[in-house]
Amino acid sequence: MVHVLSGRTLLRPTDPERSRVFYGEKLGLAVYREFGEGPERGTVYFLGGGFLELSGRSEVPPSSAVRLWLQVADVAAAHEELRGKGVEIVRPPVKEPWGLIEMWVADPDGTRIVLVEVPADHPIRYRPGI
Repeated sequence: MVHVLSGRTLLRPTDPERSRVFYGEKLGLAVYREFGEGPERGTVYFLGGGFLELSGRSEVPPSSAVRLWLQVADVAAAHEELRGKGVEIVRPPVKEPWGLIEMWVADPDGTRIVLVEVPADHPIRYRPGI
């Protein structure tokens, strides 16, 4: 078995600087580290229990099969904040049949980002005594 110590999601944006503005300024992700120099430098962001790395450049947008799932405390507040920053809202917050509240946004290359709120009574949350 491979012993994994850490992991991260790698994105190769078509315009690295535009994507850094989106993830750093609009989504407000904190920078873990940067490497290299200039507009082609790599940037790694904290992503809850993992990391998101923007590095390199792609001539084509990523596959529509790629999605990011980000849990937030309050999807409605995130919706208002991101809409105010001009982020493309693909779908506003909706309570799904499985009980999670989800909204979808897209990064500058069209990568879908699912922002998820887990209600207090949802079974995905840890509840003592259960």
